[in-house]
Amino acid sequence: MSNHSPAAGRSLLYLVVAGAAWGTAGAAASLLFLASDLGPLALSFWRCAGGLAVLLGVLAVRGRRRADEGRARPSKASLIGTGLLFTLFQAAYFAAVRETGLAVGTVVTLGAGPVLIALGARYWMGERLGRGGLAAVCGALAGLAVLVLGSGGGEVRPLGVGWALLSAAGYAAMTLRARLLGRRGAGGDPLITTAWSVAVGAVTLLPLAWAEGLLPHTAELGRVLWLLAYIATVPTALAYALYFTGAAAVRAATVSVIMLIEPVSAAAIAVLVLGERLTAAVVLGTVLLLTAVGALIVAEARRPAARPGPVAAGPAVVRERPQSAVM
Repeated sequence: MSNHSPAAGRSLLYLVVAGAAWGTAGAAASLLFLASDLGPLALSFWRCAGGLAVLLGVLAVRGRRRADEGRARPSKASLIGTGLLFTLFQAAYFAAVRETGLAVGTVVTLGAGPVLIALGARYWMGERLGRGGLAAVCGALAGLAVLVLGSGGGEVRPLGVGWALLSAAGYAAMTLRARLLGRRGAGGDPLITTAWSVAVGAVTLLPLAWAEGLLPHTAELGRVLWLLAYIATVPTALAYALYFTGAAAVRAATVSVIMLIEPVSAAAIAVLVLGERLTAAVVLGTVLLLTAVGALIVAEARRPAARPGPVAAGPAVVRERPQSAVM
């Protein structure tokens, strides 16, 4: 039975769209920071709180019976666990950026993620990339480094690198967890999983955002509210729902590399919309990344379909350049 099916194609497409949507958050955040004094932690809180409001509205319109139809219902403890990993992923990334800068924090977080995920998937779920997959991962990481560090900016500080590795560990655990539950047929409704994740994130971030300054001071309130609504809806509610859907059906290491489309999307917006200069590093990094992503998508589409069953034992918003990852 071939995995080249409409369902498999949709899962891969969902991940591509989610990565591209994450990339738009950087540009939206940059515009919001220019229009108000809102800080990154406060913005992250409103992103989670607004995303939760959007998801609750969608779930209310769709109805609970349809939400649960044909799916196993994970426990509340399981949903909270995913939400805590989501929060760790986000909060540690912010700390990394503050300690070691945007470029280094982004490269270490997004670069370490695929490595940790590939190792975890190999030893905990028996998923092997093979030589071609390993070459694609290495190519993607090389493209990420060229794309983000190509400007020559960034200072490596050990504490910041430590925070970035912790963020990568949270992202890896979240991805592996989604894949593991998907293989067991216990992933549940992606919208409900996303709602719980952003709810836990909002509760956790609230005291930090309150200390930073929860309410924006601005002369352009309409613009600020529109940008907040966009960030809550597209790169949060929509993107994470698509991410949890795709991550349950696609090999974990493939998921992590596909999501590297995010900095490509952010870089394209920075050049086309925000007027940043197109450099050779941006072009080369983009080509390397997209080539690696395309190779893994083709390889994933050709894999035999996996049936849910027992599994063998064996992851933002910052006040800096919009080219960065805002996951």
